[in-house]
Amino acid sequence: MKKSVLIYFNRLREQLWFRPLIFCIISIIGALLARFADGTGLKELVPNIKTESIVGLLTTISSSMLVIAIFAVSSMISAFSAASNTATPRSFKIVVTDDASKNALSMFIGAFIFSIVSTVALENGYYGDAGRFVLFVFTLLFFASVILTFLRWVDRISRLGRLEHTISQVEQVALKSLENHIKHPLLKGVPVSNTINTSVFVKPLKIGYIQFIDMDSLQKLAEAHHITIQLNATPGAYVHYNSPLVYLSTAQGLDIEDISKKINEAIRIGSTRLFEEDPRFGLIALSEIASRALSPGINDPGTAIQIIGSQVRLFFLWNTTYTKEEIDLHSYNRIEVPQLPTQEFFESAFRPISRDGANNIEVMLRLQKAYASIATINHAEMQAIALAYSETSFNRAKQELTFKSDLDLLKEKSLCFSLETPPE
Repeated sequence: MKKSVLIYFNRLREQLWFRPLIFCIISIIGALLARFADGTGLKELVPNIKTESIVGLLTTISSSMLVIAIFAVSSMISAFSAASNTATPRSFKIVVTDDASKNALSMFIGAFIFSIVSTVALENGYYGDAGRFVLFVFTLLFFASVILTFLRWVDRISRLGRLEHTISQVEQVALKSLENHIKHPLLKGVPVSNTINTSVFVKPLKIGYIQFIDMDSLQKLAEAHHITIQLNATPGAYVHYNSPLVYLSTAQGLDIEDISKKINEAIRIGSTRLFEEDPRFGLIALSEIASRALSPGINDPGTAIQIIGSQVRLFFLWNTTYTKEEIDLHSYNRIEVPQLPTQEFFESAFRPISRDGANNIEVMLRLQKAYASIATINHAEMQAIALAYSETSFNRAKQELTFKSDLDLLKEKSLCFSLETPPE
């Protein structure tokens, strides 16, 4: 339940209006709190600040902040549009969550609200001498914060939406999701057994992608009814009304309708995939950027080569050694979870690039180097798949490359041929 609330809060926090609303509330509270200084002995210690001087400063802030806030919004929209057009529409979800831009917009709107509320309060005699002094200090702090935020935001907005920056953002999100998957490949559940009767199952009430699974709720439900729940799909899978969502160990003594409702409440299904819970979605987004770069209309193999480098860095997460406290601890012993095949990660990361870049020798050479790098990871299944993909990529290139020297060079650098045992 805690994770479910955290997921909901994260979705709320990603909304563009959320932080400006918080800053507005803080601004109003700050403007009104200054009056409490009048009830203290601060009046005898501080200089008398004229109302006109504070109003002049507040007017300057209010007249400029609204213009800057509108400019900030238009710049952010342009950056978001650029990210969708030059990278992939899937990257929009990541770019729109840029903290620096949201903080800047929130500060500009918050300063505007602060100046309006403070001006109205001042002109109606809301503050005494001490209150005016505290308000003056607050105004100076706001003014300094706005200037520093604006300078930082200008540097950020110059990079926001650029292809290289977008690739970096997608890679960072994919890294977090993959790292969590490697630590908890079964979502802290237990491996799938063959003891469950697959004829007893629950169907989804929605059509779409599994976005989040509340394992706490499923575990409590299984314990309450003394059953075992076997997931048929994990986050990222597409389900429909007739596909089994979960299998139950028994149906005896159960209110299937009530069980079905509770299971569907615990497994959130939406129209789109989410990066945080879906370990393959980040790899897919990166490969989509590479495919767009390799299209005839754009013809940018350098971006595809950069993406291959990002994919290799992500696959080397499987080379990391985690402590017992970090790895899967099987907290949910009544929930069986299917293991995501390693093959699917390779398909998400490399198949589109191998297909769309088959006619480009530079891209195919970089792909073969990537397979050779991944083959050094201490993971037997991954080594075997890297070898198989090396051969598949070479065969694709063999059908597209017409220059014999290029094909000979690719064959020389291909992992599948370098590991062949030479004849005696």
